[in-house]
Amino acid sequence: MSDSLIPAPFFVSVAGVLGLIVGSFLNVVIHRVPAGRSVVRPGSTCPRCHAPVRGHDNVPVVSWLLLRGRCRDCAAPIAIRYPLVEAATAALFAVSAWRIGPSAYVVAVLVLMAGAVALFMIDLDHGRLPFSITGLTAVGVVAALVVATLTGDADHVPRALLSAGLWLAVYGGIHVATAGRGMGLGDVALAPLLGLVLGWSGWGASLVGLLAGFLVGAVIGVGLLASRRAVAGSRIPHGPFLLAGAALGLFAGQPLWHGYLRFFGLG
Repeated sequence: MSDSLIPAPFFVSVAGVLGLIVGSFLNVVIHRVPAGRSVVRPGSTCPRCHAPVRGHDNVPVVSWLLLRGRCRDCAAPIAIRYPLVEAATAALFAVSAWRIGPSAYVVAVLVLMAGAVALFMIDLDHGRLPFSITGLTAVGVVAALVVATLTGDADHVPRALLSAGLWLAVYGGIHVATAGRGMGLGDVALAPLLGLVLGWSGWGASLVGLLAGFLVGAVIGVGLLASRRAVAGSRIPHGPFLLAGAALGLFAGQPLWHGYLRFFGLG
């Protein structure tokens, strides 16, 4: 974490709590956006008995544990994915805060993390990456990076833009070359946003993140084929692999890239 007047443990803790709150909202986004429903109204209800979820039953992770994973009114089971999404978002926020520290750039990363969690789950469930979520995430990320640029980080801008262009060229090229069969437009729209944020961090983060997305996809694809959970020609959503690779690049890309260069005597 970079030097700051804000104590590191405090900043990381605040980021983690914020992640829990954001994760609770992301559960609504994941459920409603694919169905074309408002994420604001009506309030959350039990899908079986339609009883409104009380405020004290809507505390991230804690309420699920206290209710033992069941609706207070009808005892219908509440899927464990809800607290897992909240906990995962909190963990991503906390790790981002720890690695980056207080800055405008960390705001861009946290906005990206929030959008990424929603897109990851929606692509797993529905096989698509809604442009509405990608677009809103991009607006927040770009706004934070503009602030970062105006407050003294302008030297990162050329590399970030080149990185975004590289990611767009790779994913857009695959989409065009395969007539859309090898890569969907949702992946193409998301790729330059990931390239922008990772490129801001460094070329190691960008290149490792870009390659890792395809590597993770290949490994899991082979595993699915070997376990007969998929057959040749099955359409497997690439978004989760794209996002997982980007996370690896963001958190570990720079040291991995420098280690690679040193191994071959190039660094």
